[in-house]
Amino acid sequence: MRDEKIKVLIVDDSATVRQGLAAVLESDPQIAVIGTASDPFVAARKLTELVPDVITLDVEMPRMDGLTFLKKLMSQHPIPVVMCSSLVESGSQTLQQALECGAVDVIVKPAMGVAAHLAEARIQICDTVKAAAHARLKDRPRKSPPPPIEPSKKLSADVMLPPPSTRALAKTTAKIVCIGASTGGTESLRDVLEALPASAPGIVVVQHMPEHFTTSFAKRLNDLCAVDVKEAEDGDAVLQGRVLIAPGNRHVLLKRCGARYEVEVKDGPLVSRHRPSVDVLFRSAAAYAGSNAVGVIMTGMGDDGARGLQEMKQSGAITIAQDEATSVVFGMPKEAIARGCVDRIVPLHSIAQEILKAAARPVHAT
Repeated sequence: MRDEKIKVLIVDDSATVRQGLAAVLESDPQIAVIGTASDPFVAARKLTELVPDVITLDVEMPRMDGLTFLKKLMSQHPIPVVMCSSLVESGSQTLQQALECGAVDVIVKPAMGVAAHLAEARIQICDTVKAAAHARLKDRPRKSPPPPIEPSKKLSADVMLPPPSTRALAKTTAKIVCIGASTGGTESLRDVLEALPASAPGIVVVQHMPEHFTTSFAKRLNDLCAVDVKEAEDGDAVLQGRVLIAPGNRHVLLKRCGARYEVEVKDGPLVSRHRPSVDVLFRSAAAYAGSNAVGVIMTGMGDDGARGLQEMKQSGAITIAQDEATSVVFGMPKEAIARGCVDRIVPLHSIAQEILKAAARPVHAT
């Protein structure tokens, strides 16, 4: 039955957080909170009786920390886990370790505040949990995808910049690459970027993740990769051998500045239910880079990036999508493929090579 709710177990030592998170999740008709636990030992006992589709897991708890519990869970009884973090950068290194150990994604604990901010937080938390329920985990079948979100509930990239009206000038010295990813993307992006040489074309990445988390994510990738990786700042140049990661909770747009490209980092509403939005980046690439760009859409739930990739294709860009077999969630690539705007559908381990091939294609000025 398509109306079966996603069952969630909340593990957090704070009763206030458990109550607040349960209220947020149960505001979504597709989600049911079937239990809460104050620490991993209580959670382990409840798992003998409950079969959740997703566990939300606090990082710091008494008796056993969340990371230790996650490792035990993934080795014994894999269940999609979303780490629940406070809005602080200091704990982001632990969250990176959690993703390496098998956590599907990260959310920020809901906090009291302005009503509009609470509404955005609800959307992002619920969407993350729903995406986790459909994640591909070893030895665990995926649930059927949920009903599509009504278009009326989503803003398009129109709120950030108008649709491309003319083909962008392509005369330039180097290609640029725009990559979009969501659920499962943190580790998948690492695989792609680690495989690129220091001479790789300039790259701009939108990965859906919370504010402050992208700083440590970029630093970690910079330590692992031959290319230089940094969190994007307003006015940063897109250069050969450099990867710019969109900061959490900010949109990133590509701009043309003379003979080179740079990024603009902007506030704005959620676009396709996300900030940063892949659609915003891809549309700006269509408008300002045209056939000088390469668009890559990777694992993730929903359709953010599909329309933008179509606009990139129409402006002359080469477009690449991750295949279903290697996607943690085959949502965003699937939507782009359905629009008929993908040139190449490839497994994760081939994406880096396809980027280099596409970047080597000559550009003809228009």
